[in-house]
Amino acid sequence: MATADDTKRNREEVRRLIAGVDEALAASILRGALDLHVHSGPSTMPRQIDHLQAAEEAAAAGMRGLLFKDHHYSVAPFIPLMERVLGDRGVSMYSGLVLNNSTGGFNPFVVDAQLKMGAKLIWMPTAQAANHVRSAHRKVRLASNVALKSSPLLSPVDAYGNILDEVKQILDSIAEFDAILSSGHLHVWEIWRLFEEAKKRGVKRLLINHPMYGLHFTYDDIRDLANMGALVEQSAGMYVDSRFNVYTPQELKEHILAAGVEHSSIGSDLGQVDNPSPVEGMRQAIKLCLALGFTEAEVRTMVADNPARLVGLAE
Repeated sequence: MATADDTKRNREEVRRLIAGVDEALAASILRGALDLHVHSGPSTMPRQIDHLQAAEEAAAAGMRGLLFKDHHYSVAPFIPLMERVLGDRGVSMYSGLVLNNSTGGFNPFVVDAQLKMGAKLIWMPTAQAANHVRSAHRKVRLASNVALKSSPLLSPVDAYGNILDEVKQILDSIAEFDAILSSGHLHVWEIWRLFEEAKKRGVKRLLINHPMYGLHFTYDDIRDLANMGALVEQSAGMYVDSRFNVYTPQELKEHILAAGVEHSSIGSDLGQVDNPSPVEGMRQAIKLCLALGFTEAEVRTMVADNPARLVGLAE
């Protein structure tokens, strides 16, 4: 895992690389982009902006869409209210439900209700996933459970490695509503079992978040799950000039190429205090990808075309 000195060097290298990228080109690519990993507030954790501010900033940059994620509640029921306030800004807004204990865990009745209220995405457990808690014990900087009561560790499989019956019901609901299934912070072995079952049950939209961070993926896992049909999202905050930076610019290139541009996307994973804003994180990620040799068309594919297809805007 990256040390403080590693992060400092990485951030310096990012600043050096993006300084030479044409600002107007980066701004033109940002226009029309979607960020499907926005951590605005309110939240149990400190946030620098709220959901309305995040949408306003995205609209000012000409972005096409945002997906709001909180580990402990669903923003989905509030989207119609935000659309009434900001619906004329041209930004499509989405949210969904993370299946942590704080939101009901693997409760198919909660998932059914959220999907009927417009949830676009169902994440597997994150901050209360068994893999997350074990990884956090090893000092991986995954989302904190600060101020929350201890709760059972969550896994979608039983002691024999079989998908739980209630998770199967949830997968059936996701398939029924043609919603997106995210791997959350599960271990890669759990993700394999989950996605194989999801495909059998008709789930068409699969998303993997930051596969190399805390989820124990290999490059082969990334390639093979991408070939299964999953979109592989890299978190900008882990690569740009951010306090969450843990990877070199070259590693960003390697992580993208493991899945292939055609199966890759970039989400900011930002909104925390003392970090770039989600819009600024996306701007830096675009510039960094261009500096690393990705073409303008390839970067648009990752920040605009692929996420738009995942949420159904390209259909």
